[in-house]
Amino acid sequence: MRIIPAIDIIDGKCVRLSKGDYNTKKIYNEHPLEIAKQYEAHGIEYLHLVDLDGAKASHIVNHKVLETIATKTSLKIDFGGGLKTDEDLRIAFESGAGQITGGSIAVKQPDVFKNWLSKFGANKIILGADANNEKIAISGWLEESDEDLIPFIKNYQKEGVQYVICTDIAKDGMLEGPSFDLYEKMLNELPNIKLIASGGISTFDELPKLAELGCEGTIIGKAIYENKISLKQLEDFILNKS
Repeated sequence: MRIIPAIDIIDGKCVRLSKGDYNTKKIYNEHPLEIAKQYEAHGIEYLHLVDLDGAKASHIVNHKVLETIATKTSLKIDFGGGLKTDEDLRIAFESGAGQITGGSIAVKQPDVFKNWLSKFGANKIILGADANNEKIAISGWLEESDEDLIPFIKNYQKEGVQYVICTDIAKDGMLEGPSFDLYEKMLNELPNIKLIASGGISTFDELPKLAELGCEGTIIGKAIYENKISLKQLEDFILNKS
């Protein structure tokens, strides 16, 4: 199971929100590159970089942060937040993203998202399936859609989707543990999906459980910043797996 720390960006700074609420913003570091270099120094290879300004503006904003981290570290970065057009994707990939995540667009403009899958390849496009009560949530979680989580993903699997990041909004940033039951259900009902668990990770002990369930990766955010999980623990986890 891949360990994928998250860096969320507002105004070029590392922040975390709770349940996606911008009013709960907490700044953890003014310099995202410093954080990224710490991850790299502990053997971490992957990074989930979220452009929260972009999510609000509905177009890419913090691509310079992406470019800086991509050129000054060897981290493999998946980038998301407000990507809506082919031009946004061009900028993201040219700035160093290895993969991009599309969430709201997959609900609101499915034809655009399907076109990305065929144009850029399914290995570069991650479906962001954020859920609230097993309903897909969109627009930085400000809206709940009528789409049921599992059928929604199934439909996109038919279009070639391989990677899915699923965040249970009720858990995100709350440090109360991830949605084990939801992920187990998804992995049972969605064969061959590469499921990346996100939201609520709060202790190191949860990581082996997610790996046992069959999650392909897990995104860890606030638990690292709040020292609930140490980078040394993550380093050991990665070394033991290799």
